[in-house]
Formats: sequence, structure tokens, C-alpha cells
Amino acid sequence: MRGFTVPALLLVLVAFSAHAAEQDSGIKPPPPGFQALFNGKDLTGWKDAEKQISFWKVEDGLIHYTGKGGRNLATVKNYKDFEMWVDWKINKKGDSGIYLRGKPQVQIWDNKEGSGGLWNNKPGSAGKVPLVFADNKPGEWNTFHIKMIGDKVTIHLNGKLVVDQAPMLEGKVPAEGPLELQVHGNPLWFRNLFVKELRPE
Repeated sequence: MRGFTVPALLLVLVAFSAHAAEQDSGIKPPPPGFQALFNGKDLTGWKDAEKQISFWKVEDGLIHYTGKGGRNLATVKNYKDFEMWVDWKINKKGDSGIYLRGKPQVQIWDNKEGSGGLWNNKPGSAGKVPLVFADNKPGEWNTFHIKMIGDKVTIHLNGKLVVDQAPMLEGKVPAEGPLELQVHGNPLWFRNLFVKELRPE
């Protein structure tokens, strides 16, 4: 075969196979300007990683919570204003959330109201209930795009706007804090966790 030596051809085939496996798994590289929160291999960058490995497993490039024991999985680094992408999956009747700056939470659950609302906001307040139901079926992957500037949060779920610049917790949020994946007694899966810090204009 012209143009390739056998070793070079093998390298091309290995690279192609790795790329194909990545595409099949749904695992993606970070978008431009974003940093990965999860390296796909271990819990480096997450608090108390060694103490949590019995509860939060790394499997096939995913973070999997077993549903039994442990605490929220929190980033070592604190964040101020940021954008975040995260894919998540739950089982039927599953329940979880994403804590922003260490505070609860962007809701994840199998519920008729749908996921993405700022569940700990007061009843009747903006952002408490999602604007639309945008969840995929339990057992299927979902994607959040979360943007937080000051106390205002905007959330898209599977490409649909579910929270539009709603104040979180009536503005009673710290200026910075960790991002957390919530423990709620149900098995969970996460992948493609990316964050971009936003600078004041």
C-alpha cells in the first residue's frame, strides 16, 4: 500500500478506532474556551476523591453514583460567574441536582414538572418551576447548559430554555463556591462536564 508503512497504518487504525469509540460513547472534547471538570479516568479535581470512590465510580469515561452512601461530589475549585455544560442520566423516579457555588440547586428528577428548575427558590418565584418540560425519558441522556452571573441563572435543558435569568435563592448566594453533583439515594450518571469562567466586562 503506497503512502503508509505498516506501523504508520496501524497508528492510523488505532486512532480511528479510539475516535469511533469516543463518538459511540457520547463523550466529547470541551467546547472552545471551556475546561473539562472530569478527566474521564479518575476523580482528580473533586473533593475527598479517595473517600468517595466507594460511592462515586469512574466507569467507561463516565461518573457513576451507585445510589448508596457518600456525599455530594464537589469540585475542589470555587467558581464565581461561569457557564457550564453537563450531561446527566437517571433511572425511573430518580432524583438529583447540580449545586451552584455550593448552594442547592438545579433540579434533576423524574417528575411531571420536569428538570432544570431552581428547586430551592420560594414557591411562586421565578425559576422555581421550569418554563417548559424538556426532559428525555429516564435512562436516556440529558444535557444542561447553565449560565450564572451574579445571582442570576439561565438554564437550557436539551436545547430548550427552562430558566431565564432568574435570581437564585432571592440573591442570597455566595460570590463564589464549588459546583456539586447531588447525592439523593438514586443511581446517577454524568459525562461531558465542562466549565468556562466568565470575567466581569
